[in-house]
Amino acid sequence: MRLTTKGRFAVTAMIDIGLRQRLGPVNLAAISQRQQISLSYLEQLFGKLRKHNLVVSVRGPGGGYHLARHSADISVADIIAAVDERGALGTDADDANDLGEQGASPTSLSRSTEELWASLNQRMLDFLRTVTLQKLVEDQVAKGVELEAPTPAKRAITSAAPSSLCAPAPPNSVFALANAMSKH
Repeated sequence: MRLTTKGRFAVTAMIDIGLRQRLGPVNLAAISQRQQISLSYLEQLFGKLRKHNLVVSVRGPGGGYHLARHSADISVADIIAAVDERGALGTDADDANDLGEQGASPTSLSRSTEELWASLNQRMLDFLRTVTLQKLVEDQVAKGVELEAPTPAKRAITSAAPSSLCAPAPPNSVFALANAMSKH
């Protein structure tokens, strides 16, 4: 098992979304600023998270990301596996290939240490499957993480304002101006 910075950043960003998704879609630029993670790096990670159906993107003003399923149904193992293309939750075959590339021949000592690492890898994987995103979010709430007020979504410009707030339209020609002046 390889616990990488990529996996750590992905878990951190997913916790950020889990904390804030009830306020609406969470913007990557805001996550980048809060968590001090490069925006371009987050975009790469979220492409992979979206591909693995962990997040859904919302386009347009007020857009961003929200979880694709309930936080209790997303494990840390799911997140790490989604962002690591080599297989952070790798198999023993990955490790055997690494040994073969180095030209090491298997000895009884290397076989016993391989068994140790395979067992440790399996235990870490089993543990990470039990840690849910919901648990991590609840831990942050229990620690008193304060959420900032959401910024209001940008509104579209409408073609007509409500009539009760409109001032009379100014005359659009000299003739209309003369006509308006003659009425006063």
